[in-house]
Amino acid sequence: MYLAGQENGQPRLLEGAPSVSAAFGGSGEDIAAARELSRDFLTSLQAVYGLPVSSRAMGMVQLVVSELVTNAGKYAPGPCLLTLTVSEGAVEVTVWDSSTTLPAILAPDPNRIGQHGLEIVMAVCRSFEVRREPVGKRMTAAVVLADDPGDDVAGRQVM
Repeated sequence: MYLAGQENGQPRLLEGAPSVSAAFGGSGEDIAAARELSRDFLTSLQAVYGLPVSSRAMGMVQLVVSELVTNAGKYAPGPCLLTLTVSEGAVEVTVWDSSTTLPAILAPDPNRIGQHGLEIVMAVCRSFEVRREPVGKRMTAAVVLADDPGDDVAGRQVM
């Protein structure tokens, strides 16, 4: 694992909005390291910046990171880049990988075995976006940091 903004072997928050990045090769160990990086980042948001991070957000960010890094390792050759950034009361989880093939987001099917990852990501996030890049693609999911007083766990407004 290679960390951007590394200082003394530890991830360092980058300039501007709180952010951290790391490159991963796609192994099972990397998935665990990506979850650990997200947990450490969210913990530092509370300790250093005083930002509220609910326990739900802590779990959801780790889940989203795990799903997106797993998919990158499974479907794209080579490394992936994970970036976590705070924006508008949410953590944006961005994963870049080298494949230009856009993911298939399947309709919910309780009889299907597997391939529910993106379905889950879309259910727990405020927003989800996939963009094709000159090389590869970039997936970005936003998870709200604080629980919504209206009990909408994804922070979406119901109209």
